[in-house]
Amino acid sequence: MSKLNVDIPLVQKYNVAGPRYTSYPPATKFTDTVKWPQLADEIIANNKTERDVSLYFHLPFCETLCWFCGCTTVITTKHSESREYLNYLRKEVKQMASMINPKRKVTQIHLGGGTPTFFQPDELRELGAIISENFTIAPDVEAGCEVDPRRLKRDHLAALAEVGFNRASLGVQDFDEKVQKAIHRIQPREMTEQTIRWARELGFTSLNIDLIYGLPFQTMETFENTLNQVLEIDPDRLAIFNYAHVPWMKPAQKILEQALPMPEKKLEILKLTTEKLTTDDRYVYIGMDHFAKPTDELTIAQRNKSLHRNFQGYSTRGHADIYSFGMSAISQTENAYWQNIKEVPIYYATLDAGKVPVARGYLVTEEDKIRRTTIMRLMCDLGLEFQQMSQKLGLNFEEHFARELDSLSDLEADGLLKRTPLGIEVTTTGRLFIRNIAMRFDEYLPKEGERRFSRTV
Repeated sequence: MSKLNVDIPLVQKYNVAGPRYTSYPPATKFTDTVKWPQLADEIIANNKTERDVSLYFHLPFCETLCWFCGCTTVITTKHSESREYLNYLRKEVKQMASMINPKRKVTQIHLGGGTPTFFQPDELRELGAIISENFTIAPDVEAGCEVDPRRLKRDHLAALAEVGFNRASLGVQDFDEKVQKAIHRIQPREMTEQTIRWARELGFTSLNIDLIYGLPFQTMETFENTLNQVLEIDPDRLAIFNYAHVPWMKPAQKILEQALPMPEKKLEILKLTTEKLTTDDRYVYIGMDHFAKPTDELTIAQRNKSLHRNFQGYSTRGHADIYSFGMSAISQTENAYWQNIKEVPIYYATLDAGKVPVARGYLVTEEDKIRRTTIMRLMCDLGLEFQQMSQKLGLNFEEHFARELDSLSDLEADGLLKRTPLGIEVTTTGRLFIRNIAMRFDEYLPKEGERRFSRTV
């Protein structure tokens, strides 16, 4: 793929609020009217298959709050809390594992948060033991963990490697000292490099770095300096997110308001970042803020049209059902989604009572499945072949989506996609606007109007 040039007027035109489509329908459609007996029936039916399984564990604790953060976290310096939480994770895993077909293989594991490395090395080893004792792990499992280089010991990474983890994702956000002070996250480059050096020594096969643009005091010059340093570190993947300012949901973000860059400056940083990273095929823009090296399996999967999306983002193991554990964690099977209770004390009390800690869910309709597949293939394959989609969905694709296909004329006129004899293709320019294109196939957005989703670009 050649360099991706960013057209700022187009970004201004299409930078609206919209879903990220880690699920379809989005989590805004989940409801507490879906009760456990309905979900239990779906899980029992789901486990008559031998489909692959993906496991997610939400480990919510952080010692300090990064003021930009929009994650579901618990701020504490008491490390005894992770021990108690681990005991409840064991309860929840045993509760759910009894329903899962032992012939099913776990092909993907992800630890997210919060800060998974808040847990002590021996606690991470114990979590690994809980997983291996209750599930059948595939030999080629992809096991990733989000890592905070601050307060990290080499033994954290050694513990993860010992229990089979082979991928690490490091939060960096920005290397500029002024920006780090403003967001309450001091993390010198040397600390990040040491973490990556340890991970490579211990055999981690893939390393990702997260950056955020739109933070206080960022300029094109300072962010380009950060990018240059990241390119020297040479990660396999990069996730470069647009800072989502949602102070009505995350009150701590109000602290940042006086120093945020103007919208036009954010767009200049976006343009700089995207064009710099895709110059000379350093990285391929996969979509949705994600970049990967041309040789990375994400890039190869996109080229082969085997890429998927789920709650952890882009995935090469997308055919797996997701069983998730911990407060706020979201699970997904072919026919249902469900999310756990978000308050730790209530999560504990529910498990103590012998109940499943589910707060809300959603039962997927047949029309949802048709649109989920369409949006998934569009976002991952960057196009739709109508005859192929008709065969996959068991319907006449062009007839079923006649209204949606007619609505694409403005996107075509702006060069975001082109029609071909076989279907539609997203252009190089259009990759940046893939959420906007996907929104045209969303049955719920026209009925709901704009909600408080993040901006699409």
